[in-house]
Amino acid sequence: MERMNLTGPCRAASSRTWAVAAQGLVSRGSLSWTPPGRGAPSGPPSPGIARGGDEKEMPSCWQVGAPAQAPLPPGYPMARRESCPECPVLFPFQEHDIETPYGLLHVVIRGSPKGNRPAILTYHDVGLNHKLCFNTFFNFEDMQEITKHFVVCHVDAPGQQVGASQFPQGYQFPSMEQLAAMLPSVVQHFGFKYVIGIGVGAGAYVLAKFALIFPDLVEGLVLMNIDPNGKGWIDWAATKLSGLTSTLPDTVLTHLFSQEELVSNTELVQSYRQQIGNVVNQANLQLFWNMYNSRRDLDINRPGTVPNAKTLRCPVMLVVGDNAPAEDGVVECNSKLDPTTTTFLKMADSGGLPQVTQPGKLTEAFKYFLQGMGYRPRCCATHHMLPTMTGDSLGHLHLSCLGDQSLGWGPAQKGYLKCPRLA
Repeated sequence: MERMNLTGPCRAASSRTWAVAAQGLVSRGSLSWTPPGRGAPSGPPSPGIARGGDEKEMPSCWQVGAPAQAPLPPGYPMARRESCPECPVLFPFQEHDIETPYGLLHVVIRGSPKGNRPAILTYHDVGLNHKLCFNTFFNFEDMQEITKHFVVCHVDAPGQQVGASQFPQGYQFPSMEQLAAMLPSVVQHFGFKYVIGIGVGAGAYVLAKFALIFPDLVEGLVLMNIDPNGKGWIDWAATKLSGLTSTLPDTVLTHLFSQEELVSNTELVQSYRQQIGNVVNQANLQLFWNMYNSRRDLDINRPGTVPNAKTLRCPVMLVVGDNAPAEDGVVECNSKLDPTTTTFLKMADSGGLPQVTQPGKLTEAFKYFLQGMGYRPRCCATHHMLPTMTGDSLGHLHLSCLGDQSLGWGPAQKGYLKCPRLA
């Protein structure tokens, strides 16, 4: 099942008027358009079909951007949103429900595959979905400079997407291992050769498990707030007791935010309390929450510490906010990974959700991470300069994995190339 949608960084509910501009015609409130030299369209528009003269199938995913940055094929439309001057560019996406061995998986695709480059695949934390978890980060301007060169695949855990139907009584939610085993179906469905995973909390655990089981499908991982340890009996009892004395959204908030943020009851905490309660199906969330808290230890050990040690073979960037609930878990995970391929980023003043509170710093770190993997800018400048980043500016950022590819980040570039020396 596929649905074409258009969305912007700030979607105003009061205005749903879109302007789809093509050469020679602007049609308001619809997705119809007229190629140059054709007459005006007649009748209601058909989704995905261009009207006027000869019908032409529109691209499955448009590359929409400022004309000087991302020119479209001749005759295709430029989509803009006129109601919000701060969001002139739309972000087209496709929604898919993918069949997997353990049920349907809701997936959102932004962009289209770019040659042999990997897809960026995200997995959200428990209590959230891909929108609540990643929209702030992926709508950040400098992050868009990166993602326009990669196809982005957002995965929602079963039943956690907006508008999800409640699972029937007696439904068995997939285990954390089964959630990881669902991802190859997504990779195969879209024909991705490999992915760079970005996961938060429970999603980071799932992606790490995925990389352990299917290492050939994963080129790199960004793991935020990962806890590699299973819940002990004391932790399990504390979670159960918390569930008896608090609402589910409040219980989940203790997993997402630092104690300081919760005590201060910041606007961000209030917003997420409301959205977790209203946007995510509560019965489905309870199943995911229970399964996450029943997880086993992630079977990883630093090479050389135990015989036949298992560890993540790909480059990994670990991220955690200062005083975040997952801080101890991330530090322990770092101790179990190969130090020659692992970057550890501890972000000050970011709380429990660094991708929401500090998207700029996280974007800079991600750029360096891509460089360390061999994806570096072409030598041609565009309209503005990106700032350089030093290790000191981001706290505990270790750049050992960059090797001689740590070239700094100069002018923004139009594309990324696989470094011949690392190919």
